[in-house]
Amino acid sequence: MRSPMLWRVLWIYLTSALRSTRSIIGQKVNIAARMMMYYPGMVTCDSVTYNGSNLPAYFFKELPKKVMKGVGDSGPIYQCLGLNEKVMFGMAYLICNRNEGYPLLGREKEIKYFMCTMKEFLISNCSQILMYEGLSGFGKSQILMEIEYLAQGENHRTIAIALTKVSFHQNFYTIQILMANVLGLDTCKHYKERQSSLQSKVKTLLDDKFHCLLNDIFHVQFPISREISRMSTTRKQKHLEALFMKILEKTVKEERIIFIIDEAQFVDIASWAFMEKLIQTVPIFIIMALSPFIDSPCASASAIMKNRNTTYVTLGAVQPKDIRNKVCIDLNVSSISKELDAYLVEGSCGIPYYCEELLKNLDNHKILLFQQKESEEKTNVTWNNMFRNLTKPTGEFNIFSLSKYDGVEEVCNLASGVRLRNLSPPASLKEISLVQLDSMSLSHQMLVRCAAIIGLTFTTELLFEILPCWNMKMMIKALATLVESNIFYCFRNSKALRLALKHNVTSFEVHYRSLSLKPRDMLARGEQEELREKEGEVIECHIIRFRQPMMQKTAYELWLKDQKIAMHLKCARFLEENAHRCDHCRNRDFIPYHHFTVDIRLNTLDMETIKKMAKSHGFQNKEEIMFSKAEMPKISEFFSEDLSPQGIKEKILGFFDLIITKMKTSQEDIIPLESCQCEEILQMVILPLAHHFVALEENNKALYYFLEIASAYLILGDNYRAYLYLNEGEKLLKTLKKEKSWSQTFESATYYTLKGQVCFNMGHMVLAKKMLRRALKLLNRTFPYNFISLFLQSHVEKNRHFYFLNQQGQEGPPPEKKRLAQLYQQTTCFSLLWQIYSLNYFFHHQYYGNLAALMQVNTALETQNDFQIIKAYLDYSLYHQLRGYQGMWFNYEIMAMEQILNLPLKGEGIEIMAHVADTLGYIKFIMGHLDLAIELGSRAHKMWALLRNPNKHYIVLCRLSKSLFLKSRYKQLIQVLGWLWDLSVAEEHIFSKAFFYFVCLDILLYSGFIYRTFEECLEFIHQNEDNRILKFQNGLLLGLYSSIAVWYARLQEWENFYKFFNRAKTLVPRRTPTLLYYEGIIRYMEGQVLHLQKQIEEQSENAQDSGVELLKNLERLVAQNTTGPVFYPRLHHLMAYVCILMGDGVNCDLFLNTALQLCESQGNTLEKCWLNMSKEWWYSSSELTSDQWLQTVLSLPTWEKIASGKISIHDVQKNKFLMRVNILDNPF
Repeated sequence: MRSPMLWRVLWIYLTSALRSTRSIIGQKVNIAARMMMYYPGMVTCDSVTYNGSNLPAYFFKELPKKVMKGVGDSGPIYQCLGLNEKVMFGMAYLICNRNEGYPLLGREKEIKYFMCTMKEFLISNCSQILMYEGLSGFGKSQILMEIEYLAQGENHRTIAIALTKVSFHQNFYTIQILMANVLGLDTCKHYKERQSSLQSKVKTLLDDKFHCLLNDIFHVQFPISREISRMSTTRKQKHLEALFMKILEKTVKEERIIFIIDEAQFVDIASWAFMEKLIQTVPIFIIMALSPFIDSPCASASAIMKNRNTTYVTLGAVQPKDIRNKVCIDLNVSSISKELDAYLVEGSCGIPYYCEELLKNLDNHKILLFQQKESEEKTNVTWNNMFRNLTKPTGEFNIFSLSKYDGVEEVCNLASGVRLRNLSPPASLKEISLVQLDSMSLSHQMLVRCAAIIGLTFTTELLFEILPCWNMKMMIKALATLVESNIFYCFRNSKALRLALKHNVTSFEVHYRSLSLKPRDMLARGEQEELREKEGEVIECHIIRFRQPMMQKTAYELWLKDQKIAMHLKCARFLEENAHRCDHCRNRDFIPYHHFTVDIRLNTLDMETIKKMAKSHGFQNKEEIMFSKAEMPKISEFFSEDLSPQGIKEKILGFFDLIITKMKTSQEDIIPLESCQCEEILQMVILPLAHHFVALEENNKALYYFLEIASAYLILGDNYRAYLYLNEGEKLLKTLKKEKSWSQTFESATYYTLKGQVCFNMGHMVLAKKMLRRALKLLNRTFPYNFISLFLQSHVEKNRHFYFLNQQGQEGPPPEKKRLAQLYQQTTCFSLLWQIYSLNYFFHHQYYGNLAALMQVNTALETQNDFQIIKAYLDYSLYHQLRGYQGMWFNYEIMAMEQILNLPLKGEGIEIMAHVADTLGYIKFIMGHLDLAIELGSRAHKMWALLRNPNKHYIVLCRLSKSLFLKSRYKQLIQVLGWLWDLSVAEEHIFSKAFFYFVCLDILLYSGFIYRTFEECLEFIHQNEDNRILKFQNGLLLGLYSSIAVWYARLQEWENFYKFFNRAKTLVPRRTPTLLYYEGIIRYMEGQVLHLQKQIEEQSENAQDSGVELLKNLERLVAQNTTGPVFYPRLHHLMAYVCILMGDGVNCDLFLNTALQLCESQGNTLEKCWLNMSKEWWYSSSELTSDQWLQTVLSLPTWEKIASGKISIHDVQKNKFLMRVNILDNPF
């Protein structure tokens, strides 16, 4: 049988016992038969076999095309040459196709190993061995090509060869190629030329009668002497080795030899033995790349691995950022879509070859779409393009690149309607997985196939549920074996999983010499103990994940359609029982009362389950309602009519102190035993359940869970993920359009509410308003569009409000659950709408905002839910405070406090109390009551810490740190920052860590000492600016970019300033009425002010216009309803500086005095100190040197020096940046 193609087809047939493809009749068999007929006497193959053989190109010869009967276009046909003379000389060398424009990505650590070993080799006179071990596809050959390039130098001879499977069976082949190069035989064109060259080089080392020893190894024809003809093979080998050793000893005296071997697992045994002797005799540097040995390596190979001069490196995967860079180079684009980036990073597992194959597969299926890059400024924001769906290469990589045609950059998107999740893996990668599957036992294959149905990540509980006729011991043992075989990872919890997914495993050094020192019996016992330890680890780790997504997809495709449906149904029934929030959050839906409106359950409900669900949504019995009420003060006793505001303040703070004391000392089960587990449930239960329902084509059930997922991600602060799953929900909604039922209408309303929340968080208020109005219409609560309907609706809502307030003391029947679900969605919509209308400067928008705030309160009162009512009261109070309505806000804060007095000290009651303390602290901070904000914030911090709620805890710590910062209470500030850092590390929480660095930058810029260095803060931004949570929380990233820009502007490093200022500029239009946005925009404005100073210094033509525009923007911020008074001192300070720059001394004086008065009333000591220094400086006639801030920066003390008392706080306060005013004549 002459054709490898037919062998390949038969092999596929014989090894397909577990696969769906079982036939060998087809086009491939026809081509193989025709090639045998038309190319007789040759071993031939087509291009597919040629590419899949993994043999070097010199093993093949392309044949002329022939027209073959029954074959249209067979493509190129190749003859397999095998191992011949041509292969042996000149063709077995590693071909270096290194491209200067295509750098070796992500292998800096591996190259560093080479550089260190090379240095050691050059300094010492000892041999060095560097071995890289890695699976196929890890890029070993590319590393060796880079090393060969770097190894070039004077007095070095670099010999690089690539072996094949055939090489292992050729005795002494590796040394033969080495010596051919050393003796210069590789350049000879004929055996006579080789013979002549050999004779001249070995005549002084070898007697003429022994020359014939070289005949077989170098394909020459020296006359065979009598002595050699009588000599045994072993003796001939010894003579030959002795000769080669002499030649190499002579050569290394003239030049150093660096011997590079690719695919070193194919080195033959004789060559290993020679190399073992060689490294002990001759100083030589041997560099090898090899795949793991299938069997135990030979004794000489083991000895080399254990040699004290051997550095053995196990190659790790390439990191995600390097995969992204590689893709951009391969496609020659400036950026790729986020979805494509995520697919390639996850699918490739950091293996370069996998990445290339996945890309080829996408290109073959016409999925990649190349387009010109659009200008971000010109693009109108819509739902579809809201998230800039492109990921760029890392900053340091941009120097290589990426070609532009006529100045236009290209980007790579995906064709519309493509779901990469459903795409079948490429045949080449599928084949690798199939080979792995075939090497497993049948029981292990069954386990892997069952796991593949569940998904990429799964729990041991669900796997055990769907495994047929297995017991737990069998499953644990099989899982331990598969974990050991690198089929699965195992994790203790979802936090460990998230941490592992952030970075791929990097390369590491293996010390075989140390391992060999252990006794043999310990090693044998160690393998058994290791397996037992792995079993114990699997028992502890209930989360399992496939190491390679290709294995999961391949195993999944082995199931028949009916089998898949049955297995998906089994998984869905199991997961459904836990598809809700965690015990800490009382097992609720992520969308309140969601399951009451939509019938999506597969399993029937028993009475116990119904009671549990009702209880989780706040339906309490009389005993629970009465719990601990006797211990709470009565309303009439708590707020007597003659109490002063100071007295009320003391009462409120005393109340929270009492609650904290009871939480710490109560014998009841008040404090939860564990923190919130909702994120793990989302990842391990709800997400897989949604995909199971998609596979089952249960679109209404899948929609339900996709909406739950989107809501969960919004709660977790991940806007981008919420956006992705809302898009999944939209596809399902379109398939259900024909069904017109209340449940379907509610799902549509929920979908638009969630879209409105995403748009709001992203700062696209017009789009958010449109979505929220549409949701309200579907919820039968239309919001007015014109003044007439506005007036009528306002009148109706005021009457409803008075009615609800009068009825509040009377107990009535609560609304039915479907109505509650509707009311909760309405409350969310109104809460967002009044904030959106407050952002607008037009006067009539205040009426819409007022109506939305009132409708929120009325809707909350209708729910009869304490939490909803209290949240609405506090929102209404904040709205009136920002509007300046002094009478109203106080009443609603008191009403909120009165409401919590009725709550039991248990479960949700304590959460509501913590929420009130937290929200009141936030309101007082916004309004500039810093002392009260600190008092309330510190109590909220204690309550959330006791309640083990990290998502609430970090927020209160962020707010508390800003209050302490403005009060210059640095000792407490550093303590709070320490808590914030510990929380961010423990929870792997990027947002709290980013805020930590934001405050550290503020300390550098405004407090005059160092808590974290500027370089550390900058490094954090560089590493995390592409993080999806930070990237789409624009307020915090705006603040970080602007703070860095201000730092560089003060140092007059304008190139760096523009880099960060322009990044911040793209985030400014995304206005959100949040604390973070205003923190960020004020830093941005300060950067603009410093840039104006530069323009005036340089006498720029548009400096005057820029100054006028800047002053208008600052005044507009002050006038805006949603800008809290806490920001007014800084804004007035900046306005004063703009005025003095432009020569307006009168207004400068006015703004300065206003800012000082505000600081006095708020207790803002930080800004007050800076304002007094500015005033003193601006009124003086002294001049400021251009590098004064640089000198200040260089002398900034660390916090440790301040804490130890070496430097006083009074001296630190002088380290303020003084804004220069000697640009124009001083107007004073």
